[in-house]
Amino acid sequence: VNISILIVAVVIFLLVIHHNFLSLSDFLRRELSDPSPLGLQPIDFIPAAPQRLTDERNDKEIPVVIAASDERLGGAIAAMNSIYQHTRSNVVFHIVTLNDTVDHLRMWLRSPPLRSMRYRILDFDPRVLEGKVQVDPQKADTFKPLTFARFYLPNLVPHAEKVIYVDDDVIVQGDIVELYNTPLKPGHAAAFSDDCDSTSSKVAVRGAGNQYNYIGFLDYKKETIRKLAMKANTCSFNPGVFVANLTEWKLQNITKQLEKWMALNVVEELYSKTLAGSITTPPLLIVFYKQHSSIDPMWNVRHLGSSAGKRYSPQFVEAAKLLHWNGHFKPWGRTASYAEVWEKWYVPDPAGKFNLIRRHSEAYEAK
Repeated sequence: VNISILIVAVVIFLLVIHHNFLSLSDFLRRELSDPSPLGLQPIDFIPAAPQRLTDERNDKEIPVVIAASDERLGGAIAAMNSIYQHTRSNVVFHIVTLNDTVDHLRMWLRSPPLRSMRYRILDFDPRVLEGKVQVDPQKADTFKPLTFARFYLPNLVPHAEKVIYVDDDVIVQGDIVELYNTPLKPGHAAAFSDDCDSTSSKVAVRGAGNQYNYIGFLDYKKETIRKLAMKANTCSFNPGVFVANLTEWKLQNITKQLEKWMALNVVEELYSKTLAGSITTPPLLIVFYKQHSSIDPMWNVRHLGSSAGKRYSPQFVEAAKLLHWNGHFKPWGRTASYAEVWEKWYVPDPAGKFNLIRRHSEAYEAK
């Protein structure tokens, strides 16, 4: 009798274990078959940081979108490194590039300082711009399709509610979560740094057009522009760094609105002939006219690349949360102001393709 009872107990115990195992297997199958929280399948993705870094960093995911063209890849690498090293937040980089750059980028991201970063590599298809951008056949080499990647944020990060976009010529010196937490007013799909309110606007910038208002970017002689009733002296904003509310972006169909104005420009040439800035700025100015929030100007201290001279004091540069070398003088190319700040975050190219032209030692010593 005792043996029979023991056999029955063992059988029941084995049945319970078997049932629990099946339940666990079913649960795991469901978990693994669910879509990735990052959405579309990337070209390359590091799914999780090492346990040590997971323990140290916060769980809240901060999506950061950055474009990475092959000739400026070192800039994107330095920008990402500076962001990653200044935060304990769970930053995921969404790196938008062209297919012929992927192998070079992937090799660079294996460098020791970058191995723990989480990222997706996304291939941008320039054909999406057909009929929306007029390219001069004689200047086809100067056309940079990746500058328009910011127009397609919901396609690049489909499941995010909020993202940060940054250009490749920036260095971040603050915690990126502070920029991410920028409050956006109801109905606003993005927050930019307004030129008239920016500390950068206190310095005159040489060049065609007015860098700080709408007339510098749009041709007010065109009837289509005049009908919009946008005041010509309205402060412009810089689209090289911004925070986007993608829920609102989708509701307002911002991408389609931008594409509409791009296509209209091809037909009517709506941009200013003395355009101050890139051709990506005018459609953004139209779509977001008096419909955007503002980021702290210290999160986009600009024009470090407008000339070789130093327009800001060392103390101000040190206090800036984000430095932006917009202009012709990039810190990795020609002599630029405060290039030594940028070089602290630059990671050498393992392929040896990216040519970093360092300044002479005497230029470093000149303060």
